[in-house]
Amino acid sequence: MKPPSIAILAGERAARRRERLFDLALVAGLLLLLAAVSASAPRWSLFLRQPLQVAGDEEPLDEAAGAAAPTPAPSDVQRTINVKLFFPAADGGGLVLEQRTVPFASDLARQIEAVVSALVTGSQQQHAPALPPATRVLGAFVSAGGVAYVNLSKDAAVELPGGSRAELHSVYALVDTLTANFPAVKRVQVLLDDRPAQTLAGHVDLSRPLPPDMSLLAAADVTPLAVESAAPVPSPNASPAAGPAS
Repeated sequence: MKPPSIAILAGERAARRRERLFDLALVAGLLLLLAAVSASAPRWSLFLRQPLQVAGDEEPLDEAAGAAAPTPAPSDVQRTINVKLFFPAADGGGLVLEQRTVPFASDLARQIEAVVSALVTGSQQQHAPALPPATRVLGAFVSAGGVAYVNLSKDAAVELPGGSRAELHSVYALVDTLTANFPAVKRVQVLLDDRPAQTLAGHVDLSRPLPPDMSLLAAADVTPLAVESAAPVPSPNASPAAGPAS
């Protein structure tokens, strides 16, 4: 076998040299292109950030979309229900009935809180307060046995007027209000700051759940209440499923 000639070897070296030169030129070109792009990038970014120009008789896209977007409907209108609230009579003769509109809540516990809050707010017919105005409703829930646990702040006891009769009327204003409005509630247990209350002013025992006592109604309210309970009139602003009582 003959060794390759000098001419052939020289040709191969030249071909390899040309390939290396081509590779170097390609790399150099890519580096120059990368440098040019990097140098012009800020200008391109400023150009791309500029808003698109539109014809004089056309609206910008965002304004046209805003004009075409429908006006959102108002949020859920506050539903209300009518409830019966019991307040001590101003003359101390017993409990008197007062109709009141309160916000509707789909949750039983929240509805009880709304009713008790209305009771704390006080009478709109000049009756005596059922609970001190500073009382805060901290929560409520109803057990499977029909006991409504109502958690009040200590203001319900600290600022309650003295006297056994005044305390009796305050306690049963709460108990009778809840049992009259919520068929699921059979008895009421009062809590003060998350703890079972023993009493509010030292006269009425609150250590156990209390059933309603309609014997405390003032004489003037006994007949209207009996007539209303015999033939209830549906409230015009509460749907049949909205009220606490079914």
